[in-house]
Amino acid sequence: MPLTFDMSLAELETYQGINPRPGDFDSFWEDALAEMREVDPQIEISPASFQTSVAECSDLYFTGVGGARVHAKLLRPNNAPDPHPAVLMFHGYSGDAGDWVSKLGYAALGHTVAALDCRGQGGSSEDTGGVRGWTLRGHIIRGLEDPPEKLLYRQIFLDTAQLAKIVMEMPDVDENRVGATGRSQGGGLTLACSALEPRIKRAAPVFPFLCDYQRVWEMDQAKDAYAELGEYFRKFDPLHEREEAIFEKLGYIDVQYLCPRIRSEVFMGVGLMDTICPPSTQFAAYNK
Repeated sequence: MPLTFDMSLAELETYQGINPRPGDFDSFWEDALAEMREVDPQIEISPASFQTSVAECSDLYFTGVGGARVHAKLLRPNNAPDPHPAVLMFHGYSGDAGDWVSKLGYAALGHTVAALDCRGQGGSSEDTGGVRGWTLRGHIIRGLEDPPEKLLYRQIFLDTAQLAKIVMEMPDVDENRVGATGRSQGGGLTLACSALEPRIKRAAPVFPFLCDYQRVWEMDQAKDAYAELGEYFRKFDPLHEREEAIFEKLGYIDVQYLCPRIRSEVFMGVGLMDTICPPSTQFAAYNK
């Protein structure tokens, strides 16, 4: 069995991606961050129904861009010196922050843990884009018919940076020792968070999603988590008359182009036979 269905390892190590990068990409994200900083987060922290001797477990809510109330699970270690490190955790596509027990290992080591529920997905965060509750998928293409400021992942990326800022400002957290991690969508969000909040010290993305959309399309891998790309073209642009413009708009939320902003140490995991997030798309981000 071949080690990869994609490029050779030598090619992967130099691959730079093919999805178009919008000309105003940098100013787009500077404007987005400026908008985020103007939001009154209205932070609420309340005890969770789950408690343990290892950590104080709480539900954290804050207001994100667009007025959405965003939720994260917060665990503060009971026996750690202050200030201590913190870990931000991001979940996979259409999932949620996961159970409390899965985070206790970090808390037992003396880390505060904040695990985000992505807005509109399987957890308790709001999506203010016109519906209540959560949706299974369609988040990559949400907002494609509107100005790029309406792209749902723009708001989710900003939520990760806002959560990082909130955690860094906690008096018991050492703002210089905050890391981020996650798998698949969580890996992509780890990179986005580390790019938009340059004080992140260490990042551990694992097989990151949300990279090099056009490469996914040209490999005929627009299935599973990326299936909505094919569905969008089939329903809204079957002749692909707007293909170039569509991929350019997706470039605003292509994590590979945020990666040059990252200042943290990065330890990244890639699966060379990953048919959901093809390795070349992941290397497009890593190589930047």
